[in-house]
Amino acid sequence: MKQYLDLCQRIIDDGKWVENKRTGKRCLTVINADLTYDVAKGEFPLVTTRKSFYKAAIAELLGYIRGYDSAEDFRKLGSKSWDANANQNAEWLANPHRKGEDDMGLVYGAVGRNFPKPDGGSVDLLRQIVDDLKQGIDNRGEIYTFYHPGAFHLGCLRPCLHSHHFSLLDDTLYLNSTQRSADVPLGLNWNMVQCYTFLALMAQITGHKAGQAYHKIVNAHIYEDQLELMRDVQLKRTPLTPPKLKINPDIKTLEDLETWVTLDDFEVEDYQYLDPIKYPFSV
Repeated sequence: MKQYLDLCQRIIDDGKWVENKRTGKRCLTVINADLTYDVAKGEFPLVTTRKSFYKAAIAELLGYIRGYDSAEDFRKLGSKSWDANANQNAEWLANPHRKGEDDMGLVYGAVGRNFPKPDGGSVDLLRQIVDDLKQGIDNRGEIYTFYHPGAFHLGCLRPCLHSHHFSLLDDTLYLNSTQRSADVPLGLNWNMVQCYTFLALMAQITGHKAGQAYHKIVNAHIYEDQLELMRDVQLKRTPLTPPKLKINPDIKTLEDLETWVTLDDFEVEDYQYLDPIKYPFSV
């Protein structure tokens, strides 16, 4: 919580206004932020100064792991996060590659689980990583990435949290995640939850101890219509005791995550939070 609130205050104190062409809004912006989540100690990074919908964040992560490209599939998991970008983004609605209602195109997990090869075919980046880690192999060249500039025109949104790099040292698994852009009041807490949970899951299914997740954000911003709520409401509140995340120990393989795992397999204990804050969402 302190890392998150410190970043929010930094944006307010030191941020510069930037025009955002996609949304037509201004963003108060800082460059470079580094957050760390200690999965080994169970320090679950869930915001307590407002209610955070962590279940939808975990559902979205499961969709990325499964390579989903339909907002309907995400809704079935428990996340409506892709409804607007799939169905209300004017540029995507006019894109000839859009297949119809709820189609997201080639984005996020759909890229990472089927990364296009220049000579044809595709590579399942996550499967490679899991297979190597289960054998105790730390391959520094393997990154689960959703970032493919040559495929941006085939999807409704460029990836924000775009790359996950796992490292194995002395049977402890670490994660370095890179995010090009973060809507700090709304999206960032989801991303924090996802980085933490992704490392916890990968350690569990590959048979290693979880260490720390390191989260690099390049462009961290607060939209102009979110600023007053952040400055005058959320930052005036005192954080509460952080909760703990419990994951079903029966989740043992990537196939488990791809098939039967649901939100019922994740439990957050002792989540205390203050009143919700309805931040505007920018499509």
